[in-house]
Amino acid sequence: MKFLPLVWRNLTRKKVRAALTLLSILVAFLLFGYLSAIRQAFSQGVDLAGIDRLVVRHRVSLIQLLPSAYEARIERIPGVVDAVHATWFGGVYQDPKNFFGQFPVEPEEYLAMFPEFQLPEEQKQAWFNNRMGAIAGRSIAERFGWQVGDRIPIQATIWTKSDGSRTWEFDLEGIYDGVEKGTDTTQFLFNYEYFDEARQFGQGQVGWYTVRVADPEQSEEVAGLIDAEFRNSSAETRTETEKAFIQGFAKQVGNIGAILVAILSAVFFTILLVAGNTMAQSVRERLQELAVLKSLGFTHIGVLALVLAESCLLTLIGGGIGLWLASVLISFGDPTGGALPFFFFPTRDVIIGVALVFLLGVVAGLFPALQAMRLRIADGLRR
Repeated sequence: MKFLPLVWRNLTRKKVRAALTLLSILVAFLLFGYLSAIRQAFSQGVDLAGIDRLVVRHRVSLIQLLPSAYEARIERIPGVVDAVHATWFGGVYQDPKNFFGQFPVEPEEYLAMFPEFQLPEEQKQAWFNNRMGAIAGRSIAERFGWQVGDRIPIQATIWTKSDGSRTWEFDLEGIYDGVEKGTDTTQFLFNYEYFDEARQFGQGQVGWYTVRVADPEQSEEVAGLIDAEFRNSSAETRTETEKAFIQGFAKQVGNIGAILVAILSAVFFTILLVAGNTMAQSVRERLQELAVLKSLGFTHIGVLALVLAESCLLTLIGGGIGLWLASVLISFGDPTGGALPFFFFPTRDVIIGVALVFLLGVVAGLFPALQAMRLRIADGLRR
């Protein structure tokens, strides 16, 4: 710490250059924070997928339906504890841009399958007892200002009612929260029995089944037994882990992780060049001073450490402010207005960001520091 004033003076020798470099690093880590939050928004469901749950869908495509009678047959398969179904409704609320997940389900069975959805007991019972009842996640309820007791009209894009109408109305009986921060609280769930009786077509069919297995280590074996049960039927199945199923949904918009890694790699490579160039210029401008330090007794390692400390301090200030600013701005929520419900800066990525700050400082300052370490006193004083 006693050399900190010296390091600081060297860093601020060229104030404009240092400020511009700091600003570049700050923007890079601000971008890192936002891209981390975006990646989290797309992958959170994958991260929290139940390890003891499988998803059974039509072998051809997710949009192909399965008979509701499959549920009882699935539950008879060895290793299966329970099975529940869900169907994609695909409606919109008030405006086509207000698009979110709506699913007709069997209320009691569905909540038992997904204990991460927390709902007050009185709201549960109200939903169970109302055929036109529905529950919504906290995020989607806050997005639209819904309160328990509201009548929610949903405009269907797929499922026309038997009377030709496309407007489905539901009584909001409850608002659920998630056990963990990343639990999906954007779903709108309603009664399958009401949906099945009121729709114009597709009676007795569902979108997919979620299956709980007794032993997660035997998931692959159970999945094989389920698919074998329906092989050569009119609706063959494909069974996969819940994690793989959610990943399939996410990949419909592309490999978000690979895209973000590519962007961040390009950004950090550019910032590395900027910070490295700044440190190289700084060292070249004071070769005489470094030679004087060596003549006063500074060792080669001591000079190396001084230059690396200057580089790390530069990135620590810029990167630290960038990460802090990203955390503050991200805490205000999803900038898209609700399209990214899991938008937050994960602790894991904060730690990665801090590690990148120091790594950037070391790499940017390494070659100038080696140049300073190898400098001979006579060569430095001649300049």
